[in-house]
Amino acid sequence: IESQAGDVVDGLLEFFADRLKVHLRERGVRHDLVAAVFALGNEDDLVRLMVRVDALSAFIAGEDGANLLTAYKRAANILRIEEKKDGRSFTGDVDAEQLVEVAEKNLIAKIDVTGPGTDAALVAENFTGAMAAMAQLRGPVDAFFDGVTVNADAPVLRENRLKLLASVRDTLDRVADFSKIEG
Repeated sequence: IESQAGDVVDGLLEFFADRLKVHLRERGVRHDLVAAVFALGNEDDLVRLMVRVDALSAFIAGEDGANLLTAYKRAANILRIEEKKDGRSFTGDVDAEQLVEVAEKNLIAKIDVTGPGTDAALVAENFTGAMAAMAQLRGPVDAFFDGVTVNADAPVLRENRLKLLASVRDTLDRVADFSKIEG
């Protein structure tokens, strides 16, 4: 009986989530932003989902959000290509001892601050605050792409830089699945 009740609850949540998606589209919310938030999964509070979609929409509409989306896509594309080429994932901790360029040192320092700030805002359901915390990455990410060669000749540098890009991707993906966002 518990299994059946769980199935009914899951079915109802899925139904309401589908209705919410339709409602958001009717309000003019971009379908890709809705998909990006819903892709996170494990969310049963539809009001919280709506608030998150609204915060993401406002963030992406701004200059910092648009530029971070571009940086995210660039990082994700580099990672996808290199992970496919190497047959492995570049997740894991960045080795701070292997950071040689100022731009990469500044980026990891900002990620180390931004990640916890984003997480704290998310726990407090302050989605606008989470977006504001992520917006702090814009300058360091831009500087990284302007001044650092990701595919360095030295394998240790290359791997570390790819892990740094994975950290950028993972930090942004805490708020929404940015791979689902068009533009």
